Amino acid sequence: MRAFAPRPDPVQMIISPDRIRHWSILYATAPLPRGPRVRLRERWLTRLQERLLNDCDVIFIRHPKTGGTWFRVLLTHLYSQRYGVSLKRVFKADELWRQDRRLPRFLITNGRASWERVVAAAFDAGDPRLDDKKIIFMARHPGDVAVSWHRQYRKRTKAFKRELLEAEMEQPMDFRQLKRFDFVQRPELGLPALIDYHNYWYRTLSPRDNALVIRYEDLLEDTVGTLRTVMDFLGESFDADALRAAADFGAAENLSRLEHSGYFHNSSLRLRDASDPDTYKVRRARAGGYREDLTPEQATWVEAQIDAQLDPGLGYGRT
Repeated sequence: MRAFAPRPDPVQMIISPDRIRHWSILYATAPLPRGPRVRLRERWLTRLQERLLNDCDVIFIRHPKTGGTWFRVLLTHLYSQRYGVSLKRVFKADELWRQDRRLPRFLITNGRASWERVVAAAFDAGDPRLDDKKIIFMARHPGDVAVSWHRQYRKRTKAFKRELLEAEMEQPMDFRQLKRFDFVQRPELGLPALIDYHNYWYRTLSPRDNALVIRYEDLLEDTVGTLRTVMDFLGESFDADALRAAADFGAAENLSRLEHSGYFHNSSLRLRDASDPDTYKVRRARAGGYREDLTPEQATWVEAQIDAQLDPGLGYGRT
């Protein structure tokens, strides 16, 4: 099979008003003391999230470190092949739609944390705005998410996000000193929260005809097949060559190379510190790595919590 050779990038700078509004809120509130800054950011970002929810065609719900960025890279590559959109700007909001109005407007959201909880509130209220949207939820083994989220939280999470998340915690913490298993056990961020998060979205979305639940592990094991399922769900079919070209572009080795070369315009895909592997956006890209990051006793605790509390429909329990 001939590998897809990308054309010269058609858009060097894609202006997304939604992203401009997001960063304008952060810059406008930056000089304020912590208390007013947190309150205003929460309020204004909530309003923005409401607007994005109203305007979007597709809601993509994911927790950090579940493979959401990789998934968006794969979709960007497919759309680039057919519509010529930029490969270097992986969509975060309305960038695809801004380049070609035939493409959907995405809302990329956690759905429950801080200002993004308005999405869960809409589902809880049976909001009719949700009925004509496509909804995709990406799950991943909560043990793998927890240990990767610990690295992300300490080394790559933006300061404003940490501040907003920590403003809701009953007990303050120093994220720089937080040890891995302490983080994994922490109820607001670690495994307990991740199990609750997965249960909520799986149980909320499974009964809906306009929702699709996918798993990181399935996308990893069968990238082409899972991508085909996703694109069929979104109403657009791609042949095997196009799907394979996207899978090859999104392979961990290639994305690592592109991260180190500064290929992408997204700050989320930018190399932070070449001397510290924990800061890399692209790392091992495999399933079950939590067993290597934790002691056998800690891994057993993680698995026991999942067996006891995670919805078995997600397929992550040992039984």
